[in-house]
Amino acid sequence: MKFLRNLLASILGFFIATFLIFLFFIAIASVIGSEEEVTVKPNSVLELDLTTTVKDYAPKDDNPILEALELTDEKLALNKIINAIENAKNDANIKGISIKTTAVNAGVSQTQAIRNKIKNFKESGKFVYAYNDVYSQKNYYLSSVADSVFLNPVGAIDFKGLSTEILYYKDFEDKYGVKMEVIRHGKYKSAVEPYLANKMSEANREQTTSFLKSIWSEITTEISDSRNITTQQLNLIADNANGRNATIAKENKLIDAIIYEDEYKEKLALHTDKKVNTISLQDYIKSGKGHISSTAKNKIAVIYAQGEIMYAEGNENIIGQGIINKALRKARKDKNVKAIVLRVNSPGGSALASELIWRELELTKKVKPLVVSMGDVAASGGYYIACNADKIIAEPTTITGSIGVFGAIPNFNELAGKIGINAEQVATNNSPNYSVFEPMDKRFYEVTKEGVEQTYTTFVNRVAAGRNMTFEQVNDVAQGRVWSGKEAIKKGLVDKLGNLNDAIVIAAELAKVDTYKVRNYPNYNTELKDSFNLSPFAKVSKEDILKEALGDENYQLYNNINQMKKLKGIQARMPFLLQIK
Repeated sequence: MKFLRNLLASILGFFIATFLIFLFFIAIASVIGSEEEVTVKPNSVLELDLTTTVKDYAPKDDNPILEALELTDEKLALNKIINAIENAKNDANIKGISIKTTAVNAGVSQTQAIRNKIKNFKESGKFVYAYNDVYSQKNYYLSSVADSVFLNPVGAIDFKGLSTEILYYKDFEDKYGVKMEVIRHGKYKSAVEPYLANKMSEANREQTTSFLKSIWSEITTEISDSRNITTQQLNLIADNANGRNATIAKENKLIDAIIYEDEYKEKLALHTDKKVNTISLQDYIKSGKGHISSTAKNKIAVIYAQGEIMYAEGNENIIGQGIINKALRKARKDKNVKAIVLRVNSPGGSALASELIWRELELTKKVKPLVVSMGDVAASGGYYIACNADKIIAEPTTITGSIGVFGAIPNFNELAGKIGINAEQVATNNSPNYSVFEPMDKRFYEVTKEGVEQTYTTFVNRVAAGRNMTFEQVNDVAQGRVWSGKEAIKKGLVDKLGNLNDAIVIAAELAKVDTYKVRNYPNYNTELKDSFNLSPFAKVSKEDILKEALGDENYQLYNNINQMKKLKGIQARMPFLLQIK
């Protein structure tokens, strides 16, 4: 009797659970179905707000549960931003663009690409205005392309030139007995320099100064053209902080007028028959304007490789040989795909994963034209996977090169001694093993050094073959040195300066096709089990919690050490600790 009662209770529980799940999916469906369709009203002004993180590629999550419950990360895709501005140029309902953003959460090259597209938009005869209470330097660089730039009466412009700060840990290591054992090739390979010294080497200072000046020259030249201020004057403004308040900023022609936000809206109204309908960039993209319509059968595949390179499957934030190589094979086998563009935005990482991707690219270019488009960063491993393309296109402000490798292993020998820990090893053979609790012995160093040298030689040979250069020619510009895109073209590492669209056009030319549409890869799929993580803290990551607890600067220190701890195998990686401000 008890068994029968338990059986009935189990059956009833099953049906109740099934019914609840059914109701849950009905609720989800109703939420999805109830989303209002975004329409673009007449007399609309497209408002650009770039405070949301901008990524080269940010496909919409194809999981309806996560999307409906707003558990996906907020992000803007650069390709959709560019497409939206292009569509706005020919959209009769869009009268102009208003650049109004508290920050520009994008890289320098991404910002430059958006700025150039806005410049192209102006050819339509439509207006572009910019307003802000306070302009950061990157924000001002973007906004300076506008016909008129406006600033709040108590506002300011942070215009001071480019700088970077690198943290050094040698004294910290000596004090606490925790250090990184480093083996590297390349005198400019500064990714591990902070663990070897307590100050910047002359070689690192030389390369950092060089590419910062190159990027700053690009920024000031473009601002000069837009604002009719000489680059010499702009450098004087930066030297003397002559954007520090609205009055001084206007005296130095950085802005056109000092007004309040309500007065700015009145100026917008003058261009829109006195009725302004502002539509956000995000909503404009949602209305379907984030892509360019085409009925062409031919396709150009754009494969996005963004993030650090790891020996892994990979995802939207990590370049893994798994997902990238699958995308390459899929595009290669599609008869309608006539050429492939690899969009690289990466500081590098695992040398092994880079080699595996290189090999798949080598197989691909034998079948179809292969063009590389470089984003903000395409350095070290990022350059490794780019070097064998038929053509390499970089932005002027791209950071690239860094052809060098290293190995880094943590060692706690001194710390263990200080706190009274002794490690004893037992082994069947006398192989050159390594223990984090013992000093690195000579045999292990020699074996590891041999691996680093072999990887460096392979890397240089890959570049030499891909760029039609000799080993010596590549070695002269290698040694881990970082270059801007503008510098790299002079060194033979890049074929042409341009953006992603330029790379697509070149790929189409190589494939000899006139009409085509763009197909983006790879696809990222969320596991179904992750859809049911409905905790109220689901959107709060460990990184968010640590940033809140430690503050930005302390979190940066923690993150730098944590990243080094995760490195496995020999690395082809640029100085990823670099932060340009």
